[in-house]
Amino acid sequence: MVSIAALNSATSEQLVQGLSPQDGARVMAAYDFACAAYAGRTCTSGQPALEFAVGVSGTLALLSTDAETRIAGLLFELCLLDPAQGIAIEPKFGKDVADLVTGVHQLIRLRELTQGSPAATRGKNAAQQAVAQMETLRKMLLAMASDMRVVLVRLASACSTLRWFADQKIFNEMTRAYGRETLDLYAPLANRLGIWQVKWELEDLSFRFIEPENYKRIAKMLEEKRMMRESFVTQSIERLQSELANAGIAAEVFGRPKHIYSIWNKMRGKDLDFTELYDVRAFRVIVADVKTCYTVLGLVHNIWTPIPKEFDDYISRPKPNGYQSLHTVVTADDGRPLEVQIRTQEMHSFAEYGVAAHWRYKEEGNSSFQGQKYDEKIAWLRQLLAWKSEVADAVVGQEDLQREWVEKLKEATLDDRIFVLTPQARVLELPVGATPIDFAYHLHSDVGHRCRGARVDGIMVPLNTQLKSGQTCEIITAKGAPGTAGPSRDWLSPGYAASNRTRAKVRAWFHAIDMQETLSHGRALVEKSLQREGKTAVNLEALAQKLGFAKVDDLFLAVGKDEFSLRHVEHALHDNAEAPPPTDEVVLNKSRASSTEQGAKSGVLVLGTDGLMTQLAKCCKPAPPDPIVGFVTRGKGVSIHRLSCKNFAEMRLKAPERVIVTEWGGGCSETVYPVDLFVLAGDRQGLLRDISEVFSREKINVIGVNTQSAKGQARMTFTAEIGATAQLHKALAAISEVSGVLEARRA
Repeated sequence: MVSIAALNSATSEQLVQGLSPQDGARVMAAYDFACAAYAGRTCTSGQPALEFAVGVSGTLALLSTDAETRIAGLLFELCLLDPAQGIAIEPKFGKDVADLVTGVHQLIRLRELTQGSPAATRGKNAAQQAVAQMETLRKMLLAMASDMRVVLVRLASACSTLRWFADQKIFNEMTRAYGRETLDLYAPLANRLGIWQVKWELEDLSFRFIEPENYKRIAKMLEEKRMMRESFVTQSIERLQSELANAGIAAEVFGRPKHIYSIWNKMRGKDLDFTELYDVRAFRVIVADVKTCYTVLGLVHNIWTPIPKEFDDYISRPKPNGYQSLHTVVTADDGRPLEVQIRTQEMHSFAEYGVAAHWRYKEEGNSSFQGQKYDEKIAWLRQLLAWKSEVADAVVGQEDLQREWVEKLKEATLDDRIFVLTPQARVLELPVGATPIDFAYHLHSDVGHRCRGARVDGIMVPLNTQLKSGQTCEIITAKGAPGTAGPSRDWLSPGYAASNRTRAKVRAWFHAIDMQETLSHGRALVEKSLQREGKTAVNLEALAQKLGFAKVDDLFLAVGKDEFSLRHVEHALHDNAEAPPPTDEVVLNKSRASSTEQGAKSGVLVLGTDGLMTQLAKCCKPAPPDPIVGFVTRGKGVSIHRLSCKNFAEMRLKAPERVIVTEWGGGCSETVYPVDLFVLAGDRQGLLRDISEVFSREKINVIGVNTQSAKGQARMTFTAEIGATAQLHKALAAISEVSGVLEARRA
């Protein structure tokens, strides 16, 4: 295979290599068309258009792509230079080529929209933000490519442009900026997809323009040209293969020399001198099993002299990420170090496509990945591209195999996320189905709360419009200070928000509003009580603490929720009265008339006495036939607890003399008891409705509901009135059958 560095002199034979005669003829027809169309034209970089197009198509030929991809590489620049001639592409070369050309133009538009956006970040974390934004751009580029062949064309075009800059020795701000963009965006993509030939060249050429002095210094230290280094590695491989054949060992041996950018990266990252680098020249040996790995290691050490301190056995002691391989450094015949890696095919596949793949720990910003699906798709794409390279020789004359590869590559889209731009060209990653409301809340919670409209690509759209990758979204917000406007309850309806994070923020807003209303209601009730008692000058903070509350707002909330009786506030206002601790009493929400509010209706008998006032404890909410026990409180009779109640256990230790034996009496047939139920479920639309239907079906009255949602899970607490625990157990069993419910139990 001809090296990529020689592609500037690509001939017609190179453009059609590996293709059937029919496909080769189509490529050459496109080449003839390009020669006439590009005559006298130059690209925006200054490069002759035909030279650029041939360079792109030649790179695609070396990647063993199909005819349509090579034709698209030849012609996509024509549509940019002369849109009128671009119209003729589909009639002449088919819809597949036209679609590829359109896809490349979309990526070029993305580059124009986002160019320089990472550098626009501000603040102390600007560097981290820029890295994260560049990673999002890489994801967006892959997601916007409906056909992965488009990405290959884009990578090949970057190669062609950089080669021309290098040949012409153009060093200015334009070439420096282009090199930086390529190194940050396109080289990592080539690395991620396993297209090593393109990755190495993109990195070396970019480095040449970004750090020209360091590039020259490293190149001089290597003391040999790339072809000479490749030749040395090839000769070393041939020698080892001969020894392996004599030993009867079947193995695959391949290698490459370190390229200039990689050497510079390692010297800078590990603070090493060039003389301390042992893997400037390296190759790998792939064998069938672990035993053979150690056999090959012995052969390598027999052929060349090992450097003892540079041997690592990652097979017996794998790296934390699971990586396995034997690494050894030997002194070659010319006296220079040579690294050899030995592993099985399974280890190699894991290292290349699994969690130990190089790009996971060599690329900056890799911590921004969220979820496994994206990684799995990238690994699958790499395997697909590798498979095409392996069968390239067999493809000639087998058009069905060629078509199979093309169809798989066309389907290999990253369609579980979308990437939308702000008017300032910042890219946001959102779930598929996201709307402008999701976009607004992703920007900032306050932007989401104040969202009143949206423009997508400059056009006003409804807030439930589903966004697409590559679109630019602008949020129109309500005027006024932050916090003065809020969301609509309609946003919790299906179709308005695709993100659980968005729905949680909307629910949190309304929960805060409800809490504020409850607080105001409680405040009003307390103030009225103070007016009735003629105590309007009382210190509210002191009163709240006297009643057992840390803050006065806690008192207002408890009163507003009907969880604390105003008669205890009135009681506490009298100097000689002791405020009863709220933990020993249950005060129920407004409910059915037969609910147990006082001891006379509670159905509880205090053994050995008669007519004592009893209260059911709020902390454990006992109900028949729970084992119960009484605790004599100060001023409010006997507090009834479940025998297993933790609060009762603590009170019994402090005052065992106040414990009294109690049991359930006959009571009234319609008497009901408040009980707390806890439900854990996957958050979804309609969950509360479905659970409420269970209570209705079981004829259970619900007098209190508290729900919280986080990380896709809903935690719900219901206070229900039941006649006996048998009714409770039946209800819990029915709730457990509701779709998405993970746990249902008595609190």
